[in-house]
Amino acid sequence: MLKKLMTGLLGGDKTQQGSRPQAADAVEYNGYVIISEPDDQSGQYRVSGIIRQRLDDGDVREHRFERSDMLPSRDGCDEMMVTKAKRYIDEVGETMFEPDPRQKPADSSGV
Repeated sequence: MLKKLMTGLLGGDKTQQGSRPQAADAVEYNGYVIISEPDDQSGQYRVSGIIRQRLDDGDVREHRFERSDMLPSRDGCDEMMVTKAKRYIDEVGETMFEPDPRQKPADSSGV
């Protein structure tokens, strides 16, 4: 019992840090599906998850959604994830699935 208390006070088991708790229930919004999958980091939860879109041909596109926000409550983190993801969807829409223009593809010419 004392070991469990000390482990909790000192940041927990190192093998558990940065682990992903089970995903929250999916939320549908304007043709997208938002799934909160916060990172558990020493008792705090980082806002992160996935935004999915199913295309007419059945293909599914995914965008990994990561933010720096940390919250002490899993439920609060899930709510914040959905709120921020909805705003992101409204602001950028389908462009979230386009390649990042800051990332240049590898030059295959060998020059």
